[in-house]
Amino acid sequence: MKWIDWAVIGVLILFPFAQINQLETALLRKTLLLELRYDAALDAAVDAAAQALILNADEQKESRYESVKRIAMNKEAAIEAFYHTLYLNFGIADDPIAQGVLRRYIPAVAIVGYDGFYVYVEEEWIDSGNQTVMGTAWGLKKPYVYSDTVGNSFSFTLDEQVLAYDAGTHSWQEGLRSELSATAIPLLNDGSLFNQVRQSTIVQALQDELAYRINLHNEVALRSGASYTFTLPSIPLEDWHNSIQDVGVIAFLQGIPMGSKVYNSYAFGGSRMVKLPEIVGARKGEMKVYYRRSSNYSYPIEETFTSEQAAAQKGYMPLP
Repeated sequence: MKWIDWAVIGVLILFPFAQINQLETALLRKTLLLELRYDAALDAAVDAAAQALILNADEQKESRYESVKRIAMNKEAAIEAFYHTLYLNFGIADDPIAQGVLRRYIPAVAIVGYDGFYVYVEEEWIDSGNQTVMGTAWGLKKPYVYSDTVGNSFSFTLDEQVLAYDAGTHSWQEGLRSELSATAIPLLNDGSLFNQVRQSTIVQALQDELAYRINLHNEVALRSGASYTFTLPSIPLEDWHNSIQDVGVIAFLQGIPMGSKVYNSYAFGGSRMVKLPEIVGARKGEMKVYYRRSSNYSYPIEETFTSEQAAAQKGYMPLP
């Protein structure tokens, strides 16, 4: 047999493998592009939710406690912005049926608040007609609570403001940790340990509640015919710690078929990246003045605003 005959035989043998490899490469590329598209859609939706959460809040409900992390939140505007942006990026803004299908792949959306968090999930309740109703709604606020081995209890926040119960004196104390450090509660006397416990408490509370809610979502998904098992993904601790630095939004998108695999991801959207410069209203003698918190003025602060216009409407005069 001539060498040209062997070459033809070799080509005939290898050609199917080359075709299969080419098809697999094309499929892998298509899957990767689709995954990037889904990532971008989820990130955009969470960022839009974070913007709506703090920019559309009722300013009259702003807290007078002087913390840039304690801000009014509009949960309904946030969830509306989340779904609206997600539908637009998936190209189903005018398709209610496709929107309903996509929502089946969203096991939970959570809002990290200053002194507690909320989870938006499907729940069952009894309506006024004594009928069982299934629908999505915000759950009750979950505080960041912790108890030590001797019975002292703490309600943490996203900064060092804390409500503490002293088991020794049977009394409650509230304020910044530095202001309460003279108490007999050991945790309040160690700033580094306090922040470690505070962060781990907040992260653990979020993880436990989200895992519970996602597990409940599995029961609903099974009744609707879905075979995918939703789980809380393994999220690096650094990502968790970054997510609790400010008020923000967490969302999960799981189980969407993508060729030979399924899409499973999450996204964080924090208020730090969208928050407007904070304007404070203060007293300079008998005069009401306003300025940015980042400036060097130290006049007694009376209230905070999200814009200079809002401060001016309250009768405050600008400082340079």
